[in-house]
Amino acid sequence: MPHGRVDEDALRALVPRVLGAMVRRGEDFDAAEDALQEALVEALRVWPARPPDDPRAWLTAVATRRLIDARRSEAARRRREEAELIEPTPPPATEEPADDTLLLFFCCAHPDLAPASQVALTLRALGGLTTREIADAFFVPEATMAQRISRAKRTLRGRPLDRPGDLAVVLRVLYVLYTAGHGGRTDLAAEAIRLGRLLGCATDEPEAHGLLALMVLNHARRRARTDDQGRIVPLDRQDRALWRTDEIAEGVGILQSALARGRPGRYQAQAAIAALHDDAARAGETDWPQVLAWYDDLVALSADAVRQDPAAVLGRAVAVGHALGPEAGLRETERLRDVLGDRHRWHAVRGHLHELAGDLAAAGDAYAEAATRATVVPERDHLVRQAARVRAS
Repeated sequence: MPHGRVDEDALRALVPRVLGAMVRRGEDFDAAEDALQEALVEALRVWPARPPDDPRAWLTAVATRRLIDARRSEAARRRREEAELIEPTPPPATEEPADDTLLLFFCCAHPDLAPASQVALTLRALGGLTTREIADAFFVPEATMAQRISRAKRTLRGRPLDRPGDLAVVLRVLYVLYTAGHGGRTDLAAEAIRLGRLLGCATDEPEAHGLLALMVLNHARRRARTDDQGRIVPLDRQDRALWRTDEIAEGVGILQSALARGRPGRYQAQAAIAALHDDAARAGETDWPQVLAWYDDLVALSADAVRQDPAAVLGRAVAVGHALGPEAGLRETERLRDVLGDRHRWHAVRGHLHELAGDLAAAGDAYAEAATRATVVPERDHLVRQAARVRAS
């Protein structure tokens, strides 16, 4: 490690490895995480002048020392002695099993935690973000986020953390993190992809790689999703020259590797759909029959897809409209009216299909109705503009 500056990205990448090793050896999650945070602060202070030969061993040793000091302080009610920092002795190489990172993912996605707490704890423990950074990303006061994280760690206190967890929950937490959007000083989508790469190194489960592929393929289009004024640009109207071809190639490679294992799943199917959209040089060149085939596979994965995965069902209706004709797509939406007819996206899909059929009056009405039901301001404003555009045509 060079003198003068700490590579904060490299430092953050060490967090799950060190914390996972401490938890695996039986340390309390809450105490270990607090001790590691102190060690990270110390690293930022000391490393520019005295970079360690083994950064992971340094962090592990200093965090362990903080734990021991805390126990002594609590037992003896004395102040912790501040001694001049000396180079710590590296811990035994056997201290960090290969699956410590995966264990930490499972800890943060513990089923006893609420979804919001799972996401926050994942960012803190695996992402190495400060409470302030996490609060900023979710636009909540720092005190509110601190309470949320503290409650999550209290919930884990005394729970056995050495048992296999549910990878499906871990993947859901990462996808929630990705779809939370972009805001503040922390790009949650980019952070989810970074953590997805960590997870991919810790497991060969195809769905973990399918999720990573999905996130990378969607992220490749991020620069084209909004215009200069921050307004939403729909997929068929995006400037595809702004799409990141390197990320598309990476995402396709990850997906192909996952599909080759012969264990298909929801995230792999969604990634395949994203890849087909990304592969089209123009919207009119999209391979809609293939998109529809993947939507058929995706919907078939749910026992009751209309209620369990309405986004997939509505996406399939759009694919039917493009592959088999807009009238066929509209008939698909009619089948969904009783269950999804009160959702703004059902009306938005109807607007798109009516526009595709050339019925601009019906399209305008559908877009306008969708706008009245939308709860997210940018999406509502986009639907208002869609209604105005087709009505003016």
